[in-house]
Amino acid sequence: MQKLFDGAVLNEGKTKVIGELKAEPDKVMIVSKDDITAGDGAKHDVMEGKAASANQTACNNFRLLTQCGVPVAFDEQVGPVAFKAPRCEMLPYEVVLRREAHGSFLKRNPHLEKGHVFPKLLLEFYLKTNGRKWKEHDLPCDDPFMQFDAEGKKINLYVPGKPLWEQEPFLVLDESEVFSRENEADLLCEMGKLAKRAFYVMEKCWQLVGRTLVDCKVEFGLDSNGQLLLADVIDNDSWRVLENGGYIDKQVYRDGGSLDSVAENYRRVAEVTGGFRVPNQRVIIWTGSVKDDVTPIEKAVEEYSEGCVPSVWQACSIHKEPVRGAAELTRLVQETPNAVIIALIGMSNGAGPTLSACTSVPVITVPASVKSFPDDVWSCLRTPSFVPCTTVLSASNAALAALEILALQNPRVYMLLRERLEERALNVAAL
Repeated sequence: MQKLFDGAVLNEGKTKVIGELKAEPDKVMIVSKDDITAGDGAKHDVMEGKAASANQTACNNFRLLTQCGVPVAFDEQVGPVAFKAPRCEMLPYEVVLRREAHGSFLKRNPHLEKGHVFPKLLLEFYLKTNGRKWKEHDLPCDDPFMQFDAEGKKINLYVPGKPLWEQEPFLVLDESEVFSRENEADLLCEMGKLAKRAFYVMEKCWQLVGRTLVDCKVEFGLDSNGQLLLADVIDNDSWRVLENGGYIDKQVYRDGGSLDSVAENYRRVAEVTGGFRVPNQRVIIWTGSVKDDVTPIEKAVEEYSEGCVPSVWQACSIHKEPVRGAAELTRLVQETPNAVIIALIGMSNGAGPTLSACTSVPVITVPASVKSFPDDVWSCLRTPSFVPCTTVLSASNAALAALEILALQNPRVYMLLRERLEERALNVAAL
């Protein structure tokens, strides 16, 4: 292990070591160990191959999140069990995201069934502690569940594994007893936003391979420039993932599964996450003339995708120049098969269905003249068989519809659209 870094051991936990790099004082080496633990260390085994699987999974996740614009503490993978990262001052919180009710959440809320789905992602904070102490305070447990009062000035601490209605907070702290910097409340808000974005990205990737991410734990730190980064690791110890109704993560070990089965799950998860990618996609905006104004659609695609999905404009009358139009359509789709076409059409509303009949790429028609000539819209609504053209009257909604189609395969676009959607979502539970 010492060969991977030439400085001191900065920190060593149950499952990893953080080592100093003398030549790069603002960098560290994070080295995974074969150790696996549960129950706050009460259960402990050494599982051969676990370090390599865990490190590969963490590197896969951090590369993916970097592609999706989530700031992470990751530079490069260094061998099978380590990666280099910016040196961070870690913040004393565990941030947990929940799409379904599992684990300690069910203990705090036993009225809900296991697997209860939350349309609005749940965000929880836990105070990271060691030895059941926080500064001068003795605690009944480590990593207590945090709740903020209505004004946000008091922080209530609870035992995570007990129903909330059966307990009072065992400790109430002022902000000043927890926060070590003036802007820490703002940092918590930013941590919540970034943690949710990371979850949305990984949620979509797991959906694409037929599994379900139900919850995840992340941590954050500040680099030498004061930038907030998602730090530490995200590996198979960090989440719960379901495959055919069963866990393929650390929960198998917690539940008493054999080390061989746990090791095989870790190996498979490392392999699967290695395939997580952001695809090459674009929106093709088709008009009948170069005089048509495509600015509203271009701006909407840019805004809703935060610039991660490019758009290309093709001006060609599919009615007046059907041969050239078909050739241009074939070329554009050949260049980027993973695309959606938005046909912004004035007089010839039938151009959208004509394009749809010539390609398997989804086509959305925006009838630009619908207000002046509402009867013309029928040429893009009443289409023959095998012409599945969609009609949307609003240019911005057409752009959004196109991005929703692309988001089915794109974790970055899914992250952005899901974030907007969940701003207005509500969680409910049957009484």
